[in-house]
Amino acid sequence: MLHVADYGGKEADVVRALEEDIIFGRLAPGTRLVEDVLLGRFPVSRHTIRQALYQLEKLGVVTRERNKGAMVRRLSPEEVRQIYEVRELLQRQAALMIPLPASDALIDELMEIHRIYSAHVDAHYLRGIHEANDRFHLTMFSACGNDYLVSSIDHYMRLSLPVRANSLADPDKLEVSRQHHWFMIEAMKRRDNWVLAQLCVDHLQPSKMFYLEEIEKAD
Repeated sequence: MLHVADYGGKEADVVRALEEDIIFGRLAPGTRLVEDVLLGRFPVSRHTIRQALYQLEKLGVVTRERNKGAMVRRLSPEEVRQIYEVRELLQRQAALMIPLPASDALIDELMEIHRIYSAHVDAHYLRGIHEANDRFHLTMFSACGNDYLVSSIDHYMRLSLPVRANSLADPDKLEVSRQHHWFMIEAMKRRDNWVLAQLCVDHLQPSKMFYLEEIEKAD
């Protein structure tokens, strides 16, 4: 799995800062990432800026085109639908493979992550919300026992960052997300994988539908 910490040094600082700007909507989809502008913001070399943009491209949140440079990835409605079709397939399959009822240790770990997530929601701490949310889901799906499946889930979670970002500052969507997390924990205490799988699919829908509606309004 790719994580910002994998890159190290000043490059990691640039990647993390730009990723935050994209996640939290400070850099809108389609925004050009001009090297000279970034050099004015970050006290690093042009090589470091280019490497950071390359890593962001690998993460799936930036695209680069010849003679146009880098820009924040803008997902078309069809791309969103296709990405979410894959996310639904992957997450449903992982949920069906998790041995239930889950161990007390896993339930305790998920409850602790959920507690941290809820605290960040109450404090309106966007970075904490984002990180705790991803940690919750990857911890849960890791219980399926298939590292390649979990890595694929992580990859498509990152590809959908522009879609997921709209939920981070919306109190109503965050409350729905918090309830879904609790329902997932409760489902994992029982033996019905299909209930858990459906919860995981339902959890994806609000952000997807909102993003598609916003694109339709803009058009």
